[in-house]
Amino acid sequence: MIIMETERLLIRQQSFGDLAALHQILSDPITMSFWPTPFTLAATQAWLERNLQRYAEHGWGRWAVVLKQTGALIGDCGIMHMEVAGVLEYDLGYIIDQHHWRQGYASESAAACRDYAASTLGLRRLVANMPTQHVASARVAEKIGMTWEKTFNNPKNRNLPTHLYALSVNT
Repeated sequence: MIIMETERLLIRQQSFGDLAALHQILSDPITMSFWPTPFTLAATQAWLERNLQRYAEHGWGRWAVVLKQTGALIGDCGIMHMEVAGVLEYDLGYIIDQHHWRQGYASESAAACRDYAASTLGLRRLVANMPTQHVASARVAEKIGMTWEKTFNNPKNRNLPTHLYALSVNT
């Protein structure tokens, strides 16, 4: 099911048929260098199953990011309701395969999800968090209008210093 379409991307629900392509992305040590560890196949399957459960419960979650031109799955992007820095937040996340970095796909998909959060979900606030060394991810957050709010040590990611960016939407 296609959720959004941008100039170059389709953003759609993930499916069990995405497991192999998604695992190729989430198990890549360069793509996942700012995560605690690259995913095992079991971790990728659990990630996929959690997203399918989010769709069933809420109608949204992390979605597949697909190139229109080729149909290739190049990452995921979306919103999860989760605890961030001790507060329950709507967290906008984005993972793009390292072979597609520096082409604007993260910003394009994140902006589409930001707009969807405001127009369709009616969310008032979005956050994004990333390790302080993940400069490219911070640039994506800034590019879509988020501003730095604070830095915290993230117990979900090796207690690394982590930036929290936020954006008020639909106000």
